[in-house]
Order: sequence, then C-alpha cells, then structure tokens
Amino acid sequence: MSKHLSLFLGVTFVLVILCSLLLTHAAAWNGVRQNGAPWLQSADSGIAIQPAIITGTVSFSGDMAYHYALEQCTIGPRPTGTEAGWQTGDYIINVLKEYEWSVTEQMFDYDELAVRNIVGKKGQGPIVLLGAHYDTRPIADKDLETPHEPIIGGNDGASGVAVLLELARVLNETDLQQEIWLTFFDAEDRGHIDGWPYAIGSAYMAAHLQERPQCMVLVDMIGDADQNIFWEANSDPELLQEIWDVAAQLGYRQYFVPQYRWGLSDDHIPFLKQGIPAVDIIDFDYPHWHTTQDTCDQITPASLERVGEVLQGWLSTGGKCSAAMVSETP
Repeated sequence: MSKHLSLFLGVTFVLVILCSLLLTHAAAWNGVRQNGAPWLQSADSGIAIQPAIITGTVSFSGDMAYHYALEQCTIGPRPTGTEAGWQTGDYIINVLKEYEWSVTEQMFDYDELAVRNIVGKKGQGPIVLLGAHYDTRPIADKDLETPHEPIIGGNDGASGVAVLLELARVLNETDLQQEIWLTFFDAEDRGHIDGWPYAIGSAYMAAHLQERPQCMVLVDMIGDADQNIFWEANSDPELLQEIWDVAAQLGYRQYFVPQYRWGLSDDHIPFLKQGIPAVDIIDFDYPHWHTTQDTCDQITPASLERVGEVLQGWLSTGGKCSAAMVSETP
C-alpha cells in the first residue's frame, strides 16, 4: 500500500469518527428540544432553570392552538343562540372527546335564547377551573365604519378557546395533580345589547356549582401579536403572583407584566363573588376590540404558545390557587 493511500485512509477514518460524534451530539440535543423546552435563564436570579412543563409532558404547540382558532374563525361570527354558535359548541365537544376528556353540558335559556356552557373534566384532586368564552359579539359597536356588523372574534373569543383546546391535547392525566375543568362559557359578549349584561354563562355556572373549584383562571383576548398581559385589578393577588412567577421563570416577563393596568368585569367575577380565588389573564390593550377587524390574522401562534406554556407550567407546580383563601363549601 502506498504512503499516500495509507495517509488518505487514515484521514478518512478520523473524519468518519468525528462525523459520528457530531451526529450523536446533535441527535441528543434534538431529543432535548423535542421532549421539551430548552434550558432557560431565570430573569430574576440568572440561574439556569429547566421549566417544569418539560418533565415528561407533551409540549404545548402554538401552531396547534392557532389551528383551533382558525377552525372557529372559519365558522364565522358565533353569537349566543345562533346556529354558528351551536356549531362552535359542538366543535369544542368533539375536540375534548377526541382527547378523552369527560364532557358535560349546562344548558339554560336566557331571554328566549338557548345558552350552553361546556366543561371537559380530567384528573383527580382539588378542582382547578380554566375558563374561556366561546361566543362572539353580535355587533361591532366599537367599529366606526360598520358598527352593526357582527364580529369574527379572532382574539375576543377564539384565542382563549384555542389555548384551552390545546391544553386538552397536552395535559396528561397521569401527570396532573388536580382535577382540571376546561370550561367554555356561552353568553359572555352580549353585554349592553338589548338589555343583556355581560358574563351570563359564567354567572349561571357559578350560581349552580355542585362541586366547588379550588380556584378559577380565565383566559380572554390573549392572542394579540403585540402581547402585553398586565395584572387585572379585580383578580386574586396571590393567584396572580403565582402565575406571573411561572411566566417569569419561563422568560416571559416582557409579555406577562406584573403591574396593574385594567379592572374589568369578565367571566372571573361571578366566581370571585362566590368566594373562589379567580384571575383574568387578558391583554386588553387591543385596538380591534369589538370591531370587524378582530380576525384571526390579528393573533399569532407565538402569543398563544406563551399563554399555554405558562398555564401548563403553573399546573405542573401543583397550581396552589392560594388555597388558604378558599372558604368552606356552603
């Protein structure tokens, strides 16, 4: 064998070994990425932390959540008591059943319109209620050009539902430390129209509870591309702190701002009135609120994913829900 051939074979052998090592390292790193989020840097301590959401659970996908939002927007405007509104409820039920959640429906009439709340249940232990409204406003009364047209509700309606439906996919019953109620409220967004108040569906549910949730977390209008979620002033302060702490650990302090900005009447208020700690996760700095421009192209997968990851991470910590503040069941 010539010296040149021997040298060539030797170099080739070394290159093969190096390539093998590089591929092995890349595969291992890819496995970390696929099995959960990468290691993150804590905004507070500077210490590298691994989010609790990656401990054996399925990762929350903003793209999947956005798909659920698009499915709702494709139906069109979805006001309470309409065929499209009922179709949306059926869609939610089908997704929940696909992911093996136990589904219950709470139906009642209000002002001769049929109203339907939907609850998907899974897990055992203290009850944690995660809620969103799925109805949309029948008129765009904040729209200067077309105030009498119905809205699509890409953000105000579809975004919160989308996050809950993706949680239905990723939450594993064996990992849950609580009984989770994924709750979809009807008749939230008809307030100040024909004498209706806001939050009719949630008020009815809170007044007719057979079991008492340990706490309630509402997600509403959280998909805005320019996401800034401030503390809502009527929300339980300890529960706010719990959830925003998780957001900070995940590196989302820029989007979950621990400062008060708004005090809102929303679906969390009826539960607060029952003595149940509740928070409203809402980005109310949204220029398209109650206009025909509130469509699915105003929301992004990244915004949905941040909210979903925070909720998934918070649940994985046990979701304490300020338990000491919960009063005894009447």
